[in-house]
Amino acid sequence: MVSTTPSCRKADILRWFAALLALCCGLAAAAPEGIHVKSADLTLNSGDYYLEANFEVVLTHTLEDALNKGLPLHFVIEFELIRPRWYTLYLWNKSVVELEQHYRLSYNALTRQYRLSLGALHQNLDTLEEALALLGRLRPRFVADAESLGENKVYDAAIRMRLDVSQLPKPFQINALASRDWNLSSDWYRWTVGQ
Repeated sequence: MVSTTPSCRKADILRWFAALLALCCGLAAAAPEGIHVKSADLTLNSGDYYLEANFEVVLTHTLEDALNKGLPLHFVIEFELIRPRWYTLYLWNKSVVELEQHYRLSYNALTRQYRLSLGALHQNLDTLEEALALLGRLRPRFVADAESLGENKVYDAAIRMRLDVSQLPKPFQINALASRDWNLSSDWYRWTVGQ
């Protein structure tokens, strides 16, 4: 007698395969490549405004491979504070504060350590995860004093982090034009600051 019902073993294999596929898709969605702004805030402390921000930075496989082969990566945090002007239909808003902070991330194959540099300050880290976590944390940075911003005014603030491809060697800059693996940037994160 011939049976036409699927065997229990085939059904178990299909369920196991479906669960494995769902797990793989879930892991891929949990850690997307790129830069994402987790939080940003402008706080008033002792009459001065300070900027704090947290980013989640996940390198593409291409960038991680290039970093581990000795290519330093340069990142820029860009911030702007704008005074909106309704009477110009918001076309000519006044830029009050613009600042950039530059980081350099490199890997030393001899010491097997990552180095994160901010100007003349350097810190060595054992793992890439530690280096990216430190890169993604902008500690309080002075932006402006409260007197220069004025009282009872509303401002629009925006921040983002991006890989500075202009600091890459020329052949890699050409690759950055053609490949999304070399372009790493967060979207502008915007919020309103009122006094």
